[in-house]
Amino acid sequence: MHLRYGQSGLSVRLPSRAQPTLIGKRPLPKLADPHAAVRNALDAPIGAPAYREIVRGRRSACILICDITRPVPNRLFLRPLIEGLRDAGMAKERITVLVATGLHRPNEGEELAEIVGDPWVFEHAQVANHFARDDAAHVDFGFTKTRRTPVKLDRRFVEADLRIATGLVEPHFMAGYSGGRKVIAPGVAHADTIRTFHSARFMEDPLAIQCNLDGNPLHEEQLAIVRMLGEVYALNTVIDDDRDVVHVDFGEVIASHLRAVEFVAESIRVPVGRRFRTIVTSAAGHPLDKTYYQTVKGMVTPLDILEPGGTLIVASACSEGFGSPEFRDAQARMCKLGPDKFLQSLLAKQFADVDEWQTEMQLKSMRAGRVRLYTTGLDDEERSLTGVDSIASVDGAVEVALAAAGDPSLAVIPEGPYVVPVVA
Repeated sequence: MHLRYGQSGLSVRLPSRAQPTLIGKRPLPKLADPHAAVRNALDAPIGAPAYREIVRGRRSACILICDITRPVPNRLFLRPLIEGLRDAGMAKERITVLVATGLHRPNEGEELAEIVGDPWVFEHAQVANHFARDDAAHVDFGFTKTRRTPVKLDRRFVEADLRIATGLVEPHFMAGYSGGRKVIAPGVAHADTIRTFHSARFMEDPLAIQCNLDGNPLHEEQLAIVRMLGEVYALNTVIDDDRDVVHVDFGEVIASHLRAVEFVAESIRVPVGRRFRTIVTSAAGHPLDKTYYQTVKGMVTPLDILEPGGTLIVASACSEGFGSPEFRDAQARMCKLGPDKFLQSLLAKQFADVDEWQTEMQLKSMRAGRVRLYTTGLDDEERSLTGVDSIASVDGAVEVALAAAGDPSLAVIPEGPYVVPVVA
């Protein structure tokens, strides 16, 4: 059995008596010519005129791309997007490719080159990072009408004559699906905006879960923010288990994102028909499992098929360690207070402390069963701050879990949070 783990993967040997159920995405046909698919998407957008008409007469443009935590095939589409702008007469200095970091750290140097994926882009556009804590770098739109979320967005995106969000559409354990409107908020939102709709009144809503948009409070606030902003376009991609592109579309940001969601939903949401006392999963490998912060996604996604009180074994490289200092502080508070008191401390807040929402999401898996973590990237102090059991090997943890369950059956999810298993 092979799990996604770091850049090379992790081989796991199951006990001879184990009866594994391997859970993966339904296979989707690969695009025969991804470059042609991009060109076709730009020629026939969803809810918008052809790209060559959209760019005509524009004075400036800002193209959002995801940060290092998403394996987006930027190398595939950034060049044709920028070529369209240059062909329309736009100077390099008027084109900004903006990394939508949210509250994550900036991506620089070799890492930035890896994300962009094409040296040509640096020669024909400005490439920069978003900084959510820079007050002067944001435009204040006031508040959303329904939930009074403060709306502040990166000035470079707001003031661009043409605004394009790009990204990957996949399950997201809070917002339903990534991509589209999410690349804007939290992607290029101010810390106040991000901290509001990551507060407990959003996170504890039962509809704020993966693969659900209906009534999802995060999704609804993101749509409200996009509508306050005005004209925005999006280029959306879907990738398969091999990280090859299987879908690309372009168009009005809301309509095009929904088209991509419709395409991917039937592949990644996998009915299993039962629950398991033992589950083995991953944090999806590089680049998603670079930190323990991102690992939490792998802990939450399979909970629908975990028997109450069962064992969830997660493998994550954590090659860059724990995560932000703020996340470390939140985990330390959770370990000191205990899960229940920690959650109570969050419920009255209007603004969540930075990154404590990830700790709050981890509580969901801790309430559901026993979480056991295999990693080679954390030191002893960091392991103690995870709040979950640290294991020396996945093989040994499986043996122990099966014996404790008295049941040889287990679920194995090699891709982790890129697959959403459900009972029905």
